[in-house]
Amino acid sequence: MSDNELNLQQPLRIRRGFRLQWEPVQNGHVLLYPEGMIQLNDSAAHILKLVDGQRSIEQIISELQTQFPDVSGLDEDVLTFMGVAHAQFWLEYC
Repeated sequence: MSDNELNLQQPLRIRRGFRLQWEPVQNGHVLLYPEGMIQLNDSAAHILKLVDGQRSIEQIISELQTQFPDVSGLDEDVLTFMGVAHAQFWLEYC
């Protein structure tokens, strides 16, 4: 597996030095890191709230499908987001 491929079974966490939090000034969730801040949309924040070092991408997708059974293409959207987040080094495998 190359560095940019996702492992769907291995738990991941938000990278050390990054922190997900609600930012009242931004009226939304942000991902803070030493050099700055990434403002997240609601979907991205909802996904990242499930990234806890215990769940794999498969488990996160399964949980989201249970929470939002009427959303079609949810698995593809989550995989796309996770791929971007991993490529941007927001996430790391445990």
